[in-house]
Amino acid sequence: MKATKIILAGGFLGAGKTTLLWSAAQRLMQKGLKVGLITNDQAPELVDSALLTQKGLTVSEVNGSCFCCNFNGFIQAAQALREKSQVDVIIAEPVGSCTDLSATILQPLKKHWREQLDLAPLTVLADPIRLASTLSGGSAGLHKDAAYIYRKQLEESDIILITKTKKYAPDYIVSLKERAARAYPFATVLSADSISGKGLDEWMEVALHRKDAGLRIAAVDYDVYAHGEAVLGWLNGTLTLQGKSADWNTFCSELLGELSARFTQASCTVGHVKLIAENGNRYIAGNLTDSSSRPATTGSMESCDEIRLTINARVETSPENLSSIVKDTLDSLVKDKYSAQTLAWRCLSPGRPNPTYRFDAVC
Repeated sequence: MKATKIILAGGFLGAGKTTLLWSAAQRLMQKGLKVGLITNDQAPELVDSALLTQKGLTVSEVNGSCFCCNFNGFIQAAQALREKSQVDVIIAEPVGSCTDLSATILQPLKKHWREQLDLAPLTVLADPIRLASTLSGGSAGLHKDAAYIYRKQLEESDIILITKTKKYAPDYIVSLKERAARAYPFATVLSADSISGKGLDEWMEVALHRKDAGLRIAAVDYDVYAHGEAVLGWLNGTLTLQGKSADWNTFCSELLGELSARFTQASCTVGHVKLIAENGNRYIAGNLTDSSSRPATTGSMESCDEIRLTINARVETSPENLSSIVKDTLDSLVKDKYSAQTLAWRCLSPGRPNPTYRFDAVC
């Protein structure tokens, strides 16, 4: 059995990784390739997995810890996609607050799994707003230790992929690429927009055919790294909502809008907030990547009596405060209109990273 191509697409929270996974998978399938995806999170009840499954993709999920701290779980997921689902390409999405992927994932893969997994260069997605701030010496609106993680992600990249380019003038993106190339001369700097598709084929061509991966290992202070993750509250919740012929499209839009307003009022920086409302094979998905942007939704659902709602939120505040804000917002919208039953509700702060492997030299 020939080696299966595996692409790691990392990047900080809100960079657009899930949208990219879907767009890339579509293009690969149009070429006749079978694609498998691996999602990752600190807890179960993951919006990304539900959304990508709704879109008809083969998805394996590693939850409970990041890829680097559960490397064996990551390998098991990759093996299952390779051997049972017989995919040609695996695209893996690490946790958005993780870094040091070259030392903890790429080098072990190169040393121990070279014959089974054909490793692509490490791609790090970069939102233009956060990237521009970082290149100017700013903190990208993040706590300084969370911003440290973002910088380390860029430092260890083989490819920096600037995302969400449709929102900006072409000259601005060209200038941003030039600035990034000067700051990170070791990385190939590309740009792409997952919605329009512009630039995706160029990135995929590089990711699929370049043979070099994990060309450098960043120096990472794990005390700063751990605190950078710990400043984030992490919420994964799932509940059922019932209401006679309810308009769930409006409900989801109002929920995201109200959460945005409340986080802004509380001066809480948003990493991302995602939700998916499901009824059978119908769904509404929404996301909020910062408090200053308008929430975006995709999909649609005719009026129906019941949905399964999954919410994932990564916000700079304590887990207790995050839980309180989200619950209060839900309660204010549910009131007497709907009945709600909580199926799962996990709110935490990520623990200190403890990788299974950490190589100190490139293989």
